[in-house]
Order: sequence, then structure tokens, then C-alpha cells
Amino acid sequence: MTSEYRKTPEALSRLTPTQFHVTQEEGTEPPFRNRYWDNHEPGIYVDVVSGEPLFSSTDKYDSGSGWPSFTRPIDHDAVVERTDRSLWMTRTEVRSAHADSHLGHVFDDGPREAGGLRYCMNSAALRFVPLAELEEQGYGAYRTLFTDKEIAS
Repeated sequence: MTSEYRKTPEALSRLTPTQFHVTQEEGTEPPFRNRYWDNHEPGIYVDVVSGEPLFSSTDKYDSGSGWPSFTRPIDHDAVVERTDRSLWMTRTEVRSAHADSHLGHVFDDGPREAGGLRYCMNSAALRFVPLAELEEQGYGAYRTLFTDKEIAS
């Protein structure tokens, strides 16, 4: 796995119509009918376009929104936040830093004890890499995010 994360024509050609709509056209998938909203496996979530590591299951929680929600990104430099004034309201959009993929939005109604933020992401913008596959998929450096107990499981 390369650590040069970017958008390429080849990567875009591999996207499903939903993935393309969400990441390239700022779309939103339906709540509770998406791949990762109820995923509880240990691992990391990467940008479906570039493979850039974005979120860890260690920061994922059930917000009740129907979308995967995280208290923070793995690295704050992995995401870019922009003001979004669509839908007659002001929100903060979250995009991947290197591929410029639309990921979702961040809100200030997350768990207070974890910083108070809710990164509400679209599953279609993410690819899940299970903890057991981090090494083989080139993300071995991210094993340090997990406890010995999670790694042994």
C-alpha cells in the first residue's frame, strides 16, 4: 500500500454509482441502510477513493443517527472542514484531505467526555479495513491504535 493518497481516474472508475454520488457529488446515503452504521468490528476506515486512513473503530460510537459516527479522525490533517450552506442551513462538511472526497459532516453534539464532536460519515465514502488485515493491506502502523486484547482477539 502506498502512502501517497490521491484521487486518480482509475480509482474513480472503480466506484459504485452510490460511492461516486456521495464522494464526488456531495451526496448522502440513507440512514440505517448503509454498510457501516452498525459495524462493531475493530479496524480502520479509509477513504474509498484514495485509501487514506481516516477513522478508527476505537473512536466510533452509536449516535442513533443511522450513519457511522466517530468522535475524531485518526489524524486531524487527514480531513478538511468546509462551511456547507446547502439545504437551507449552515453545517460543517468533512472532506478527505488528499482526494477531496466528500465524507459527511461534523456536528457539536457528540459525547462530551470524548470532545463533544460527532463526525457523521457516509459509509459509501469509506472502506473498512479489519484489524486482522491491517498488515497485509499496508496499514500495519495503525495497529498501535488498538489494545493488546483487541489485537489478540
